[in-house]
Amino acid sequence: MSVSDLPAGTSRVQRVRHETRRRPVEVVAIDRVGDSFRSITFGGESLVDFVSASFDDHVKFILEASDGGDPPTMRDYTPRRHDPVARTLTIEFALHGDGPVAEWAARAKVGDAVVIAGPRGSLIIPVDYAWHLFVADETGLPAIARRLEELPAGAQAVVVGLVHRAGDRRQFASEERVDARWVDTPEAMIEAVRVLPLPPGEGYAWCAGEAATMAALRRVLVDEKGHDRHAIRAAAYWKRGATAHHENLEG
Repeated sequence: MSVSDLPAGTSRVQRVRHETRRRPVEVVAIDRVGDSFRSITFGGESLVDFVSASFDDHVKFILEASDGGDPPTMRDYTPRRHDPVARTLTIEFALHGDGPVAEWAARAKVGDAVVIAGPRGSLIIPVDYAWHLFVADETGLPAIARRLEELPAGAQAVVVGLVHRAGDRRQFASEERVDARWVDTPEAMIEAVRVLPLPPGEGYAWCAGEAATMAALRRVLVDEKGHDRHAIRAAAYWKRGATAHHENLEG
């Protein structure tokens, strides 16, 4: 069924659940992505039945305390790439900041052992919309890169990305038409979306980043521009002043 076959106000997005368990893995490869990201590939037999059905998925990265006494550090990350045959999983880690996971990623080497868990579920967003809008700060770029690789040839995509370093402006590897626009402040990102003419036809908007900024973007798209509230996901990947925050913004 295509988008045009559905009544107005109907969501075509599907949620599926997965069995979750802890999976011990080890680092098998490391690469640099732009100025601020390190791409780390994990491998292990525990990935034999791993499933990541959506670019919007999240796994828990679990880092045990070095002294064994404190509780482990757990953070959500996007499965950037999964190879079920090779049993590998790639995650991109932001290196800015002084948190324990960023510090671990900066020092990580092949053979290091960690634990991942999840994803608990997947939000399946169809690929056959007339256009796709992606708006995100650095935290959402790995998911956008994955999604652009998954879209069919000829799909129309617009990206509004917030990065603080010119070296983090990505060259997205994809076959479809991608109109990438880069800004360097949250205010500029909101204004870029406000003045953006939305393409004709049914489209889907995916936004991810800081909570207050994502809430403002949702208001701009739904309230000001009249975008269908059933065809948008605005996810708070982090919240200023909070730790390990993740939230889907509704309403």
